[in-house]
Amino acid sequence: MQANPTLLQRKYARIIRLIAEHKSLPYEQALDLFYRSKTFELISEGVADMHCLSDEYLAEEVEREI
Repeated sequence: MQANPTLLQRKYARIIRLIAEHKSLPYEQALDLFYRSKTFELISEGVADMHCLSDEYLAEEVEREI
């Protein structure tokens, strides 16, 4: 299932904000980490409806990849 592109962009923004807060990073660095992550790749490809998972969980998944 594909998510609405606008809603997906808003979800990405929330995940990036959480990464920045959890890791005490500037937003630009958190943005870079997110867009280079396997988690982003899976969400954007619609794999396993990952976009349905919570923002907090997805942020933690990106942090585990680091």
